[in-house]
Amino acid sequence: MKQKPTLHTKIKSKLLKTAMVLLAAHTAVQADEKIAATVAAPAPTPAPTSAGLLNDFLREKHPAFSKWDIGGQVRARGEYKKYFAAAGVPGAVDFAATGDGDNAYFLLREKFHIGYTPSPWVTIYGEARDSSAQNDDRKPSPDSDTVDLYQAYVRVGNPKEFPLSLKIGRQELTYGDERLVGNGDWNNIPRSFDAAKMRFENDCFWVDAFTALPVLARDDRFNRANEHDILSGVYASTKKLLPKTETQFYFLSRNTSTDSATFLTKVLSGLVSPRDIYTVGGRVKSAPGEFGPWDFDAEAAYQFGRFKTGVATKSLEQQAMATHVAGGYTFAETFGKPRVGLEYNYASGDSSATDSKHETFDNLFPTNHKFYGYMDFVSLQNIHDLRFASSIKPCSKLTVTGDVHAFLLADNNDFFYSVSGAPRTTGGYGIKTAAGDYVGTEIDLVATYAIKPYAILQGGYGHFFKGEYVKNSLATTGGSKDADWVYTQMVFNF
Repeated sequence: MKQKPTLHTKIKSKLLKTAMVLLAAHTAVQADEKIAATVAAPAPTPAPTSAGLLNDFLREKHPAFSKWDIGGQVRARGEYKKYFAAAGVPGAVDFAATGDGDNAYFLLREKFHIGYTPSPWVTIYGEARDSSAQNDDRKPSPDSDTVDLYQAYVRVGNPKEFPLSLKIGRQELTYGDERLVGNGDWNNIPRSFDAAKMRFENDCFWVDAFTALPVLARDDRFNRANEHDILSGVYASTKKLLPKTETQFYFLSRNTSTDSATFLTKVLSGLVSPRDIYTVGGRVKSAPGEFGPWDFDAEAAYQFGRFKTGVATKSLEQQAMATHVAGGYTFAETFGKPRVGLEYNYASGDSSATDSKHETFDNLFPTNHKFYGYMDFVSLQNIHDLRFASSIKPCSKLTVTGDVHAFLLADNNDFFYSVSGAPRTTGGYGIKTAAGDYVGTEIDLVATYAIKPYAILQGGYGHFFKGEYVKNSLATTGGSKDADWVYTQMVFNF
């Protein structure tokens, strides 16, 4: 009788696959050593720009490969979490003292892309992605999705000769700092859209007009776009409006029908309730080095429209807003060029569950990991987040960052929302008007070492000190604990 493969065998098989990819790129690595050394060394003239290990190797072998873009990425990450909710496990909630609070798992993600540009006016691009998780307590793991199509698009246009271009097909959408629209690249399964995007650009500004459907991940099934959840928008950017800054304006429309909640089964991410929400906003960011040692950025957004908490519930008037402001100072003449910064993020919450308004900000399709704590407990909904940020470069290849976040609910008549945007409603959580509004304090330390331009090693630690809201919410269901998180990650681009 054929034995079922053990966890050890599965991991060994996966590592063998990874080794094969690395061996395939080994010759390209050797060929790139000379280029990498040139980039790293001081030179009176600009160093040549690498197009990627495999591209550099192939283009050196034959000029015909100059029209091709061939490469990929292998990323491996090990994580250990203590007192995090394990999705799919009955009764599991964040910070709960009851049950098994440990979850240690290994994530592996491989990407491979092929692009072809037969002329400056046309580009064809395709990218496959494989994501796997080993030993994950979450059932099913939201980080496991076997080989699937991540991107496949055609881009038509040449901005050097004509201002209009068009990009159609499965693609990433990233705008601004990705607080509202991003690819969520930290996740083992990043985000893409089936979209059509037109861009107008000249020397003064660029503006995108797009409509898109978010792609839903389903393990062992071909991923499909949610045709009942439509994101459309206009996004513009200019460096000419205000001196030494980049200024952006946007209008985003999210229209989700009642069919969205039941569109597909076995989806690894939640399907949202019906809504017609419109977001208007803007952001400004200082250009690098233009204000000496100082840097700053700010963003504000307002939402209006209609929202429903469920298919059968009444439609509520959307009235919500979010703001972000940050500034920093770099000690350029000090060892390691340390930077310190202060940041404040706010997103409105609902002041009443019984009136005709919905005041909780819709975080849309963000990359939240970069902003509201690396432990990923918080989204930009019903929250005050005060962040102290710091960084230092002890050597040219090593960067160390340290952040401290203080989280408070914007309105304790509303829920404490998870990083996915879902409200915490079970295990003691809910609308807890008497529980207080202080959620807790998070400390994050991350070290990033660039072994080579194409190989990056990273490790981090986070600790979340629970606040009165968490303590009081879970007091009657077994109590609460602080949470811990440790990870190591290796990224290899070829």
